[in-house]
Amino acid sequence: MMAIPKKAAERIKTGIRRFSKVLEAARVADRSEQDTVTIVTDMLEGIFGYDKYEEITGEYVIRGTFCDVAIKVDGITRYLIEVKAVGKELKESHLRQATGYAAKEGIEWVILTNGIRWMVYRMFFEQPIRQENVFNLDFANTDNELADKIYMLSRETIGKQAISDYYEQRQALSRHMVSAVLLSDTILAQIRRELRRVAPGVRIEQSDVAAVLKQDVIKRDIIESDELKAANRRVNRASDKALRKRKKGSSDNCPPDECASVDPADEGATSVGDTDE
Repeated sequence: MMAIPKKAAERIKTGIRRFSKVLEAARVADRSEQDTVTIVTDMLEGIFGYDKYEEITGEYVIRGTFCDVAIKVDGITRYLIEVKAVGKELKESHLRQATGYAAKEGIEWVILTNGIRWMVYRMFFEQPIRQENVFNLDFANTDNELADKIYMLSRETIGKQAISDYYEQRQALSRHMVSAVLLSDTILAQIRRELRRVAPGVRIEQSDVAAVLKQDVIKRDIIESDELKAANRRVNRASDKALRKRKKGSSDNCPPDECASVDPADEGATSVGDTDE
């Protein structure tokens, strides 16, 4: 998480304390969706630090339809925010509505909220268009992480890619990405090499290592998931890029994390990607 400047930290702390009470009172009173939009707008100013008159737009028009709130800074729409009544449970159908707006405009970030719960999504404009939940805010549970997550959405971080950097870190350490790396040719070859050191008289193929990982180590729901397929594509692209880089330069000046040395234990292998013996 990023370090929060003192001024922003104080605003966020004070805002959380104030609006947690406001939201709970609104929930008990079963306030309407329009009332919730008003509260959310006040939160965007009082907690997140946006200018209510210059940077927060109500009923944002998108090709003849409306999104409840948009954050627009320096002429660029940064976030679309779909608001539901404070006492209403957020559902997938509400998300489809919000992401549909974002897809029409090519807006990368969408927030679905009922004031208490804020669900932050990143859009991916591929075929088909998809979205991924990056993190959530819960003003009914004001733990230590709430202020950090609020700051990532705050006015101070616009242009600093704080939320994008958080997403990339989260992706890199996700179970799907780690699984994809484990199943990559490079890592399978390295695992095979280490196993051959442990048991030099046993014939171990790279495919054997992959089978054990898929059957006994990595959970089935990961193996069968679309997220693993996406992670595999990303790992393969990175591997191809590294390979092209190696071909352009000599092995002497190739970065150590991209060039693999041959291990004597691997009898005749020329790189970590080799599987034949």
